[in-house]
This record gives sequence, structure tokens and C-alpha cells, in this order.
Amino acid sequence: MEELLAVMARLRDPEQGCAWDRAQGFRSLVPHTLEEAYEVADAIERDDRPAMRDELGDLLFQVVFYAEIAREAGSFDFDSIAQGVTDKLIRRHPHVFGDHPPLSAESQRETWEAIKAEERAERASDDTAPSALDDVPLALPALTRSRKLQSRAARVGFDWPEPHQVIDKVREELGELEEALSDVPRDQAHIHEELGDLLLACVNLSRRIGVDADQALRDGNAKFERRFRGLEAILADAGEHPQAAAFDRLEAAYQQAKERDQEQLRLNIEPNQ
Repeated sequence: MEELLAVMARLRDPEQGCAWDRAQGFRSLVPHTLEEAYEVADAIERDDRPAMRDELGDLLFQVVFYAEIAREAGSFDFDSIAQGVTDKLIRRHPHVFGDHPPLSAESQRETWEAIKAEERAERASDDTAPSALDDVPLALPALTRSRKLQSRAARVGFDWPEPHQVIDKVREELGELEEALSDVPRDQAHIHEELGDLLLACVNLSRRIGVDADQALRDGNAKFERRFRGLEAILADAGEHPQAAAFDRLEAAYQQAKERDQEQLRLNIEPNQ
């Protein structure tokens, strides 16, 4: 770790460092940090352990980069970052590091959230009332942020009692979107709003049934990609091109690719049957 910090300091050296590294600031690094985080997620999705190691190193380097910029400005350094997160973990796990009795997973989550709520209240300014929605980052992907906002609201009682009520809400929002699409002339701003409401309801449903919406969509994307590539292969075997095929032909090839995909998944899951 000391060697890595020394390398980072050398990269930022005004005389002997790298011009690109010296030019960076907190804001300019944000896109790179997000990209590195997604590359970590991609390596995990592929279960590529060597890539995971490399990508986690790249992500760690982002933290080191921010720490060096802050150290130069006299704000904080890597040691204070590490100490801060250490103190936070100890504070939020009294059942591990304190004299609190052991907790179930659910009780642990409730205690964790209660401690976080106390921390948010302490950070709130005197003239601003703390909100259950404080500190949900705007930069989060929309699906993730939606789930966090709705989870926070649910902790103070703003939640549907049963999942089937959320399904009814999804149907309601879908109906309102259909109505907006039938307007003549179309009001694109209204359609935009109703689609947002529908997506919000879908994320709420995923939360209530214990499914991560972002992960479910990533899995859905992967499935669609597999099957569309299968569609392309089927057309190629027949000497056809997707651009020249009618929709009915594309749909038939997609359904054929879907059947092959499902069969392959069955064989992978049940290799001895």
C-alpha cells in the first residue's frame, strides 16, 4: 500500500510526474471511477477471477488518486479515509465490536439503518429538518436510486402492505401510459412522465418481491443479447441478413433462438439428464 501511495505521489509530482495525472481533479475523475466500478461488476458477472483482481486494483487506484489530490490540498489523506471507514464499521456493528447481544440478519439491518439515520440527523444543518431520503446520491444509476428512495420511504411506513397491491399499481400506471399514447396529438412530455411512473412502480414491485431491479435488468440484457446473436446466426446459416428480413421472419428466428437458448440452459443446469 505504501508503494502504491508513493507511485501516486510521483505521478502527481509537479516536475517529474505525468501531465495527465497532474491535470486531474475530483470532478474530472468521476467518470473514470464509475467506469472502473462497472468493470469490476462485469468481471464478477463473468466470474473471471484474474480480471476481478485487476479491476479491483484499478478501482482501488481511484481511491488513492482522490486521496492524493486531497492530501495536496490539505483536506484529508488515505490514512484518514481508512480510519474513517474503520470507525464507521465498528460504530455500525455494535453486536460484533461492542457488548450488544447477537442479532438476526433482519435485526442487524434494522440496527444498521437506525444508526445511519442518527448519523444523518447529526450531519443535518440546524435550519434543515432531516429527511428519510437524505444522502441518497443523485449520481446513482436510476434503478438503484429508485430502489433506495423507496426503501427509505418504506422504513417510515410509506409502503404497500402486500406485493399484489404493487402489481395493481403497475397495471394502473401501464393503463395511464396507454391513455397518454392514445392522445391526439401526442403529448411527449406526458408520455415521458407516465413511463417514469411505470418504471418507478416496477422498481417498487421488484423491491417488494426481493429482486434487485438493476441485476434483473442486467440478466435480461444478457439473455436478449444471447438470443439476438442466435437470431443472427440462424439467418446467416440461411444466407439471409437481418436488415433485409421482414419482421415476421426476424420474430420467427428469434423464437427459434430462444428455444435453443432454453435447451442449452437446461442442459447446463441438468448435465446428467
